[in-house]
Amino acid sequence: MDNTESDLILEMKNIDMFFPGVKALKDVTFNLKKGEIHSLMGENGAGKSTLVKVLTGVYQKTNGTIKYDGNIIEPKTPLESQQMGISTVYQEVNLCANLTVAENIYIGREPRGKWHQIDWMTMNRNARELLNRELGLDIDVTKVLNYYPVAMQQMIAIARAIDTQCKILILDEPTSSLSDREVERLFAIMRKLKEQGIAIIFISHFLEQIYTICDRVTILRDGTYVGAYDLKDLPRIQLISKMMGKEIREDAIETNVDKSVPKDEFVVETENVTVPGKVKDLSMNIKKGEVVGFGGLLGSGRTEIAEMLFGITQKTEGTIKVDGVEVTVKTPMDQMKNRIAFCPEDRKVAGIIGDLSVRENIILAMQAKDGMFKHMPRARQNELADYYIDLLRIKVSDREQLIKNLSGGNQQKVIIARWLATEPNLLILDEPTRGIDVGTKTEIEGLAVQLAKEKGMSVVFISGEMAEMVRTCSRVFVIRDHEKITELNGDEISTAHIMQAIAGDYHGHA
Repeated sequence: MDNTESDLILEMKNIDMFFPGVKALKDVTFNLKKGEIHSLMGENGAGKSTLVKVLTGVYQKTNGTIKYDGNIIEPKTPLESQQMGISTVYQEVNLCANLTVAENIYIGREPRGKWHQIDWMTMNRNARELLNRELGLDIDVTKVLNYYPVAMQQMIAIARAIDTQCKILILDEPTSSLSDREVERLFAIMRKLKEQGIAIIFISHFLEQIYTICDRVTILRDGTYVGAYDLKDLPRIQLISKMMGKEIREDAIETNVDKSVPKDEFVVETENVTVPGKVKDLSMNIKKGEVVGFGGLLGSGRTEIAEMLFGITQKTEGTIKVDGVEVTVKTPMDQMKNRIAFCPEDRKVAGIIGDLSVRENIILAMQAKDGMFKHMPRARQNELADYYIDLLRIKVSDREQLIKNLSGGNQQKVIIARWLATEPNLLILDEPTRGIDVGTKTEIEGLAVQLAKEKGMSVVFISGEMAEMVRTCSRVFVIRDHEKITELNGDEISTAHIMQAIAGDYHGHA
């Protein structure tokens, strides 16, 4: 595509980024026009985050040139790039949880009074007006950030970026924690900023959102530049093919899994189980060798049911049976001993331990289950780590690589490996594909089906993407307002039926 000099706010040419033993970016090009919303796409490990970190001064490139607003730049720190007018909002909100909303918005830019003291009244008023004017939010800006849910924190981070008068706004997976309504609100803000001439780099794995909000897309694969395309001229199937480097048929993506009936043995049964404010009168069963989906909207209670099954929260009423025997569950360790495993939704907070190696992260749950005094021999640790790195095709330089240096999708695979190492009968996967690329999503979906079919393992699969449930599950429990409202089986499972059930218009099996 031709870009005239006057159109471009950013030109990145021939960008190389080498880490010891790793070539993260090789001869990458990225051009951004004033007043456009531009998607940066690629599988995990393709180089998207690295390119953004080069632009924002987190990393210093090995080769290449960056031209911003007509001038060659060499940002050395994130603060330097922000002062130039390049702002970033990350998927994991990088604000200070113990400061107030207003303090977070104006940190480092606080309005000062006559004696250079912070003018709290002005700061709070400005914060209130900013959130109301730009985002339509009416919240108490004097409360600490942690008081508000992740979705609200995300919007506050975006408000801060808008207020720094940026010329380029980078949104890295900004919608992963937002409801549909909040996504619409964000898109309205993005369109308004676009009209003001601000250029937006939008990184997301939601294809629907990319096609709804973006003008162009630049695709990276294995650290190299594939191409830049107008989205109106690029069918979705071609986009996925370019990302993965191979042709995929449309029907191959949407094929339903084997819906054959699993064994009749129950791994877990619950009857009239209640956790106050979290789970309401839940009666259900999970059979041996099946993938069961929990379908429902954000905040419907899917995660709360998973946490109850794993012993994170305790019931006040009802019974839980494991392998036909009633159990008392007080802690997750009780359920680990009952061979139940849980991969949590928020891998950064409840999943990975960033400063440990891939090997150490993999053996963590097994070591905890065995007890701290029964140390696992190093040779056994190495054997387990290598086995799961190979089985799950985890992209690492070696087993001793720090997990924080892996892409999001590969971190997710390490967490799955950690729990597979405990040899569970029931594996609970809470949003296992959130924020990861299409190719890795397909691998994890396939793994869930394979574990059920070939190993006889039971899998609970929780996802906000209905199409993913259709592809992966042989039964779906539809959850609304912390209550199971219906159950879909086999051929009943479709996106339309799940949505109808959530709306109360579809009645399958109770």
